[in-house]
Amino acid sequence: MQKKILILLVAVVSLGTPALAADRHIMQPRVPVDKLPEARGLKSPLANSPQVIEQGKTVYHGKGTCFTCHGPDGDGNGPGAAKLNPSPRNFQHHGFWRHRTEGELFWVIKHGSPGTAMIGFGSVLSDEDIWAVIQYERTFARQHGPGMRRQKGNSEAAGLDGKKRMGHRTGRDGESGMDKCERDACE
Repeated sequence: MQKKILILLVAVVSLGTPALAADRHIMQPRVPVDKLPEARGLKSPLANSPQVIEQGKTVYHGKGTCFTCHGPDGDGNGPGAAKLNPSPRNFQHHGFWRHRTEGELFWVIKHGSPGTAMIGFGSVLSDEDIWAVIQYERTFARQHGPGMRRQKGNSEAAGLDGKKRMGHRTGRDGESGMDKCERDACE
């Protein structure tokens, strides 16, 4: 019953999605600009462990109903995703993990994402559930590695400093693969 209500709620919210949201760049943060510093400062209190990942998997496929939109494999093609605009985030996409902090992900899961069908799950999931889901969602990146954007002040901003591109090669034109990917909307 609760799943049906959530699916209905996602469908209703998606009908109210502004047309401009469809044009938003895939790498644009979904946390409101005035909340970004707060969100980026959040850190998971959970250890990175198989037990936490399993807990996250249970939440993702259970009471979190994440699979409904993001798909059972995190590719953004769940059964409820077809009519959503913008499309749900693809957790398998290499650029997604390179451009987000874990705090941003936490904020969006807890509070929702303005201009999208992503509702806040703070009343359904505990903070621990949300952090565990993030660890599970990270497993969808597979060969792309965790790539979570590091906090300001680190010497290597996870390849976002314009110099280290985390394995992206520079082409003959001097443009890195990530620059091209960003320019071409990365999908």
